[in-house]
Amino acid sequence: MKSKKNAAHTDRRTRYTRQTIHDSLLSIMKKKAFTKITVTEVCRLAEINRGTFYLHYYDLEDVLDDIIVNSIQGTTPIMDHVMCPEQSKCTYPFCQKVQESEEFQILLFDETASAKLLDKLCEFSKENFITNLMQNSLLSYEQAEAVLYFQMNGCLAINKRILQNNCRDWNQIRQTIDQFIKSGLESYFIQDGR
Repeated sequence: MKSKKNAAHTDRRTRYTRQTIHDSLLSIMKKKAFTKITVTEVCRLAEINRGTFYLHYYDLEDVLDDIIVNSIQGTTPIMDHVMCPEQSKCTYPFCQKVQESEEFQILLFDETASAKLLDKLCEFSKENFITNLMQNSLLSYEQAEAVLYFQMNGCLAINKRILQNNCRDWNQIRQTIDQFIKSGLESYFIQDGR
């Protein structure tokens, strides 16, 4: 019984330490480009020593990857979102999360983090999106992949622009873009009863 209690305590401590490292890195990224940040700065802000940092992460890239993966969880792939009959009831699109999350906004405005975010988003959505599109259209793998990357780049670009311009009509813009994506995808769908 005692070992289970210690394991739970260690897990909670581990989660806390990792979250503190995440929060510290993001806090520094508000003021400084990711490529200019050092492990020492993160450790100082997190109030941990370098040994503790390296017990949890290999380097700052590893921390950034962990933040991005954690952030993406709970979002809906674009195909599921735009093809959902009642969008408000069944999906939570990534683009919406960007508008609501300061964490995502920090990642979006950093050149290195933004590129990694795009890669992870595409990796997260790729199999489902490409398989679904190829099964329902005559598009090749390369064409379906190009549509995915085009859509993901557009999602990040419009979010960045809206945030920079302090746009207040996000829901209307999202609905317009969703309809555009849906119409574009539907134009490729085979209408032969497959």
